[in-house]
Amino acid sequence: MAATALAIVVQRNLFSVVVLGGIYSFLMATVLVALDAVDVAMTEASVGAGISTVLLLGALYLCGGMEAKPLHRPWWPLAVSLVIVGMLVYGTLGLPAFSDPAATIHLHVVPRYLNDALRETGVPNVVTAVLASYRGFDTLGETTVVLTAGIGVIVLLRVIYPGATGGGGEQRGAAGPLDADRRGRRMQDLIVPRFTAKLLIPFILLFAAYVQFHGDFSPGGGFQAGVIAAAAVIFYALIFGLPAARRLMPDGIVETMIALGVLIYAGVGFAGIVLGGNYLDYFVLGADPVSGQHRGIFW
Repeated sequence: MAATALAIVVQRNLFSVVVLGGIYSFLMATVLVALDAVDVAMTEASVGAGISTVLLLGALYLCGGMEAKPLHRPWWPLAVSLVIVGMLVYGTLGLPAFSDPAATIHLHVVPRYLNDALRETGVPNVVTAVLASYRGFDTLGETTVVLTAGIGVIVLLRVIYPGATGGGGEQRGAAGPLDADRRGRRMQDLIVPRFTAKLLIPFILLFAAYVQFHGDFSPGGGFQAGVIAAAAVIFYALIFGLPAARRLMPDGIVETMIALGVLIYAGVGFAGIVLGGNYLDYFVLGADPVSGQHRGIFW
C-alpha cells in the first residue's frame, strides 16, 4: 500500500493514477478482511475499487489524461504535509500496542458488546447490533450527513446545468459533461458490454436484496445493500446511457427515497417515545425486548 501511494504521487499520467488508486483500495479491502472487518471491506471494495474507479475514468474521458506541471515547486505544501505526518506519528506513540488484549477498550467496551449483544438484541452480527442499536444516534447522524451531501449535489447540478436533475430525463441547459452521455450511449451498440450488463445487473440487484434482508445475521451487515444496488444503476447508465437510466429510476423517486430513508430512521425513534420508551429505544417496539430490537434494527 505504501509503494502504491508513492507511485500515485510521482505519476503525471492520470489514467495510471486512477488505476493505482483502484489497486490501493483493493489492497485496503484485503487488509480489512484480514482484520475481520468484513463490512468495511465490502464497502471499500465496492466504492473505492469499484464505483470510484469507474467515475474517475469517466471524468478522464472528459478532461484529458495528463496532469499539468505546477507553476512553482510545492515546497510549502510539502512542509505542511510532513509536519502533519510527524504529529500523527507522534500521536500513535501513546496508543496501546496493536491487538493488545490488555488495552482499555478490550477490558470494558468490547466484552460488554460481545457478551450481551446477542442476548439483548437477538442479532448474532455484533456489527449490526452496535451500529443500528447501541450506536443508533451516531448512525442517524451519519445518514443525515449523507442526506445533506445528496442535497448539495442535486442543488449544485441544478445551478450549473439547469435541467440536469429535472423530471422527464431530457437534457437542457449548457453543454458540457452531459454531452458525454450522447457519446457514451454507443456502448449499447457493442454486443459484449450490452450482453454483460444484461447478464450481471439482475444478479447484482439480487445480491443487494440478499445483503439487505440477511445482513443482520451474516458477516458484513446490511449497510452495503444500498451501495450494491446503486452500482447496478450506475452500470446500467454507463452502458445504456443516462436518459435510459433516468427513465428506469426517475429523479423524483431518487429524491423521495433520499429524504424518506432519514425520515423513517427518525420516525422509528419517535415511535419509541410514543410507546413509552426513549428516542431510538427499540425495546418497546415488540411484544418482548428482543422482538422490539429486531423490528427497530430492520426498520
